[in-house]
Amino acid sequence: MSYIQKGTKEFRLTSIALFAGGFNTFAILYCTQPLMPFLSKEFGVSPMTASLSLSVTTCTLAISMLLFGSISEVLGRKPIMCFSLFATSILAVLSAFVPNFNCLLILRCLQGFVLAGLPAIAMAYISEEVDKSSLGMVMGLYISGNSIGGMSGRIIIGVITDFFNWRLALGCIGLLGLMASFLFWSKLPPSRHFEGRSFEVKKLIKSTVNHLKNPKLLCLFCIGFLIMGSFVSLYNYIGYQLVESPYNLSQTLVSFIFVIYIVGTFSSTFMGRLADKHGQHKILCISLFIMLLGICTTLNINLFFKILGIALLTFGFFASHSIVSSWIGKLTMHDKAQASSLYLLFYYVGSSVGGTAGGNFWSSYGWSGVVSMISAFLITALLVLFILSAIINHNSPQN
Repeated sequence: MSYIQKGTKEFRLTSIALFAGGFNTFAILYCTQPLMPFLSKEFGVSPMTASLSLSVTTCTLAISMLLFGSISEVLGRKPIMCFSLFATSILAVLSAFVPNFNCLLILRCLQGFVLAGLPAIAMAYISEEVDKSSLGMVMGLYISGNSIGGMSGRIIIGVITDFFNWRLALGCIGLLGLMASFLFWSKLPPSRHFEGRSFEVKKLIKSTVNHLKNPKLLCLFCIGFLIMGSFVSLYNYIGYQLVESPYNLSQTLVSFIFVIYIVGTFSSTFMGRLADKHGQHKILCISLFIMLLGICTTLNINLFFKILGIALLTFGFFASHSIVSSWIGKLTMHDKAQASSLYLLFYYVGSSVGGTAGGNFWSSYGWSGVVSMISAFLITALLVLFILSAIINHNSPQN
């Protein structure tokens, strides 16, 4: 059976479907982030409690990533991905009608669980079905769908909330998700090269334990935890500051802060190429310093410098994430998909832990408290990188 090749109708349909799937996944995942000030006001909860609307989703997503990857080995790729997209879109619509904050958290928790079906499987589908000469292009379209979905979902939510209310905004995102889900289901070709396997729990546990025993991989997992915790904390609480005095920005203007994500599209590829040329350690170190410089710059009360600081941290984050992801692939000799899933588990748990802990710092110490927490995370990441370098140099002096 032939593979999907560039220039064919199947290639165009696959590209459209994967873009729609990535867009849907990340638009829904982060849809409550710009709503946190409104959730605090509507339900009378603290910023830290409001942040749980994102943290519980990323936490259950992280845990279920490993499960869905294994289930797809038995039931197939497309059925699980379609179920994931339709289920999470329906839950998004239902979340617009919640009577209280606890119900919202329950639905967001369920969303995180079913949402994992696409990111856990999409890359496996691409590698199995698409011709190797076109893998990069299709993967790029899928990842661009992720970033554009995450960015535009936040903007759409913010604008609709500003002009109407947050419930209508969530409902609209859910309906948009259903449209994207239908597009994904109707356009994505069925798997032709998938070979079903039995669900081997022992093998899954063994490979997981082996990866966690690898000190080099464990260092990279920890860095992923720390950078994602820093990144999400920034965007979780910057909205609280910008809607207050002296800025008094509208929710629409605050939502457009997420346009800064565009710099990440550039930095991930640019810094990734530099890492290939000059070494992962050196460029990752620079990227982490850029993040640290960025968060410290946000302490400036001037709005221009605050936005500049957000842009710098975003630039450094996407660069760091790209470098760490590729570095894991180079250090892993077996069960690469399992190693990537473990990285994503640490990555999204970092989002949950850092995103929630930042609320406590915001409530107790204001923006300077959030900056202090993120700075501590990034300094720790630099220390872990130093440890990783020492381990690599000890084991392989030539590196």
